[in-house]
Order: sequence, then C-alpha cells, then structure tokens
Amino acid sequence: MKHEIFEKNSMVLLIGILIVVSIGGLIEIAPLFFLSSTIEKVQGMRPYSPLELAGRDIYIREGCYNCHSQMIRSLRDEVERYGHYSLAAESMYDHPFQWGSKRTGPDLARVGGKYSDSWHVEHMQDPRAVVPESVMPGYPFLAKRKLEYADIGDHMKALQLTGVPYSDEEITQAKADVIAQISPDTPEAEALMKRYPKAQVRKFDGIAAEQPTELDALIAYLQMLGTLVDFTDFDASGPNIR
Repeated sequence: MKHEIFEKNSMVLLIGILIVVSIGGLIEIAPLFFLSSTIEKVQGMRPYSPLELAGRDIYIREGCYNCHSQMIRSLRDEVERYGHYSLAAESMYDHPFQWGSKRTGPDLARVGGKYSDSWHVEHMQDPRAVVPESVMPGYPFLAKRKLEYADIGDHMKALQLTGVPYSDEEITQAKADVIAQISPDTPEAEALMKRYPKAQVRKFDGIAAEQPTELDALIAYLQMLGTLVDFTDFDASGPNIR
C-alpha cells in the first residue's frame, strides 16, 4: 500500500502532516496580505457620538456584556428572534467588540428602538417591574449619578489612533456634543446630527435637568444599537456596500 510508509514511520507521518498543514495555511492566509481590509464598509455606519460612547463605557463598566451578547448569528431561530444577522462592519469601531456567547439575557444587537426610553428607565431601576422572570440586578443609582465626561475628548483621540475616523473637529466639540445630545431643538443639536447622522437627541432618562446622568448615556447607547444600517433593503452585494 502506498501509504504504508506513513503508517510505519511516525516521523515521516509528522513531516507529511506539517507539509499538508503548511500548504493549506498558505492558501488560506496568503490572500489576506493583499487586502487592505477584510471588513466591507456599509452605508450608515459611523463612530459613536460622545454621549453614546460614554454610555458604552458604562455598559462595559457595569459588566452588562457578561449576560448580553451583541452578535446575531445567521441561524434561522436567531434571525427570527433578534433580527438580521450581525455584520462585521457593525463592530468595526468597537474597542473591544461586544460579541460574546453567553446569554443570560437576550442579545442586544438590535435593541435600539425596540423599547421606549421610559421602559429602559424602569428596567434599570427595577428589572422585574417590566420583565417578571428577569434575574438582572437593578441599577437605580445610574439616574442619580451625574455623567463624568471631562475626558471624553481624550477617549476619542485614543480611539482615533486605533483607526476610528473621528475628526479633529469632533474631538474638539466632544464635551459640547454631550450636552447637545440631550438638548433638542437647539442649533448645537442640529450641528451634532450633521456630525453623527441618525443620532437621537432628547433627555433619555426623563429627568428635567441640564446635566446628563449616567442613565442618559447608557440609554442613548442602547437606543442606537442596530439602528444605523437600513436592513429593509440590505443586500450584501447591492447598493448598501460602498
């Protein structure tokens, strides 16, 4: 038998395995060196606004990612429950990304717009008031804490160094844009929406105050998840790819 030499000599078998694996690896890996990016840019995607970015930091700080993933797989049951499967481009500005695999709670990749701001406020204060079977702890303190955002421009500058396309103007306006996003019907809010298309502008926590709370930031982040890409006419080979 032609393969008898491999069966009787372990060193020959090992060398043969290394050769086959090396050839297969080169075929799979070598083409990537000729690509500028493995992520296709999708229309609608943009970096987080300063308030959304601050909310994402709170989301990570409180460990929300331990129970909620942000990655819908292309399986029928997942798509029917959560919506369109996740695209790599949707996480291209995430450092770190929030894909995850453990779901004590539902996936949040498409949670934006699914519930009202008041629902989120009540959910954070007392999760079982809106979801009786929830095991999530309450976060009532978020509504009482003023958002600390003095260093938000430095945070954006650091992300700029990693490749997130924040402009120098956006970094300069970062602190002002935090206030602008909770101040509807103002010239500052209009300027914010030009810099961050589809940014939602309002006082998210329902508390009449000029200063944003941590709950404002967290809800602003949750309400934008999954809202930037229009999936009603999305086609991976069509006009939404640019």
